[in-house]
Amino acid sequence: MRHMLIKGLVATAVVAALTGCNNSDDDKVPTTCAEAGSACTTFTVLHTNDNHGRFWQNSNGEYGMAARKTLIDQIRNEVESKGGEVLLLSGGDINTGVPESDMQNAVPDFIGMNLIGYDAMAVGNHEFDKSLNVLEMQAKLANFPMLAANIYIKDKDGKVTDERLFDAYRVFDVNGLKIAVIGLTTKDTAHLVNPENISSIYFADPQEEIQKTLKDIEANEKVDLVFATTHMGHYADGKHGSEAPGDVLLARSVAEGKLQAIIGGHSQNPVCMEPGTDNKTYADFKPGNDCAPDQQNGTWIMQAHEWGKYVGRADFEMFNGKLNLVSYDLIPINLLVKDENDKSVLAGTPIPEDPVVKSILYPYQQKGQELLDVIISKTDGLLQGDRNVVRIQQTNLGHLLGEAYRTDDLVNADFGVMNSGGVRDSIAAGDVSYRDVLKVQPFGNFVTKATMTGSEVAAYLGKVGTLTGGAYAQLSNISVTIDCDTASADISDINNLGFSPTKEYSFSVISFSAAGGDGYPKIDVLNTQQTDAAVLREFFEKNPMIKAADYEPVAGKVVHLKNGVVVPNCK
Repeated sequence: MRHMLIKGLVATAVVAALTGCNNSDDDKVPTTCAEAGSACTTFTVLHTNDNHGRFWQNSNGEYGMAARKTLIDQIRNEVESKGGEVLLLSGGDINTGVPESDMQNAVPDFIGMNLIGYDAMAVGNHEFDKSLNVLEMQAKLANFPMLAANIYIKDKDGKVTDERLFDAYRVFDVNGLKIAVIGLTTKDTAHLVNPENISSIYFADPQEEIQKTLKDIEANEKVDLVFATTHMGHYADGKHGSEAPGDVLLARSVAEGKLQAIIGGHSQNPVCMEPGTDNKTYADFKPGNDCAPDQQNGTWIMQAHEWGKYVGRADFEMFNGKLNLVSYDLIPINLLVKDENDKSVLAGTPIPEDPVVKSILYPYQQKGQELLDVIISKTDGLLQGDRNVVRIQQTNLGHLLGEAYRTDDLVNADFGVMNSGGVRDSIAAGDVSYRDVLKVQPFGNFVTKATMTGSEVAAYLGKVGTLTGGAYAQLSNISVTIDCDTASADISDINNLGFSPTKEYSFSVISFSAAGGDGYPKIDVLNTQQTDAAVLREFFEKNPMIKAADYEPVAGKVVHLKNGVVVPNCK
């Protein structure tokens, strides 16, 4: 008989699969589950992460929530046939990535999760891409708890209170075995989303919050196991670079034996470690391969790549007070791979779509199609927005975005600034639809206008121009040389008007950057209250035939110097 230990919780959760093992007549200390008999408890954990709007299968029939439901039900039936149940967790980031979902505030995704029967999820950074009102709606829609121990509410004066936005943990009681599940969200969220969306909340350090939460659990609960469902990222050997510390350092920060497993998300990689490397190197994992999860400081760490491409399955057994991982697998959901003849073939067993889930989600998919597939323009060439290109050099799509925003009727600015992390896809040659627009600009930021003197612009671009990665700035309608060594900008022309340090200039910038996102300086702006996607759509509609060459960066206009040598960027 399953039930939650938290008062007032709607009893919709499904918990860890527990089955008794065969009795043993030996009196010796058991060394296997079979020897332990009824003293051995087994349970199965299933997990996904970084759904990013993929409630529907893609054009190749891969993944999608209907097929995910079928697979999870098959596993549940297998487990339940042995007298057990399944705990199903999500590592967060349900929002943002597919226009059909984005335009409907991920409602179909949360409905799909309800139908599949998720038990809990970590709150991801993309859960804050829209206003807190949208997140509140999603939390009410979900038949499972969102968990985040490190997100606190600020009072009206901006002071951080002791009140959390979500529950820190939940405890499940299954046949006498109590399992606490703690939620944690990356501290990077504070600069990965529009600061205006999170002005009333605070992201504390997960390593500090897990210590507080463990103490709360010890003081108020009697549990056998503690798991964490996190949205912090997995970085091999804890080497997280410019990202906030992730799951590896979280596991190392906790006393051994206090945290048995971390079910993660955020870095969107299959956490499969190369044998013989002391868990310091990732395996070259392909769909259908064996997968060995990470283990740090006695804590198992798991992540199932992204988009519901896989369901992670961990079969545990517990006896003698110890937890053992019996088997682990990343099960592909109708993923295609290339065979030796370079032909696309299915990795693993074909998984049919659950007809109930498909029928319930179908109207949302159709509504999305109707809204998204209207042709609004054409382009005669590729508009380059691939993250591996746009984050290291100026591109025609980066400049088109700058032109679209700066020339908007409510902006009418001299030049444009666009952070490359906000450019999420390319636009192929041919027809351009609203679907394409939302793939490029899915976050719903506002287009804003800043006005500064020439010297202020130079100081601003000196800081912005040296940023790298997703913060790398696409700069349109301006001639400027950025000195990476001195973080200074030498401007020779803006909007074909020359340049004066005392003259005023204006530029377009999205609200995310203007509010300090991605490490940009926080600046005062005029907010048009028009979303980036809406302005971009209007630009395409006003320009029914886009010539890609017209937006191609002109050599010598935006230059980066390092040690006096021209480089693509300041990395």
